[in-house]
Amino acid sequence: MQVAGSPARMQFGQPSRVAAMGSFSLMHWIVVLAIILILFGAGKLPRVMGDFAKGIKAFKAGMKDEEEEAENAAARAQVPPPAAEKPAPAAAAGVVDHTREPAKTV
Repeated sequence: MQVAGSPARMQFGQPSRVAAMGSFSLMHWIVVLAIILILFGAGKLPRVMGDFAKGIKAFKAGMKDEEEEAENAAARAQVPPPAAEKPAPAAAAGVVDHTREPAKTV
């Protein structure tokens, strides 16, 4: 029993009769397919769908290539560079190094 002026309550387990915005029913899909057939015709439709499939395959291949490049870059970043020999520190001006032999004069 519902009192006048109170909002109707939906019980659990009952499907809502209100369609969500953006949802398509079977009739909507039939109309869309009919429009596509009218625009492209029955002869062009297989060619158009084939081109669409090739585009999807090319996109997937491009994504796979990018993932492989990213993995290779990560692997290269983890390998440490070879150790380079450090050059001997330059002697400061005015400092005499007594560990070396003095220069010979001729």
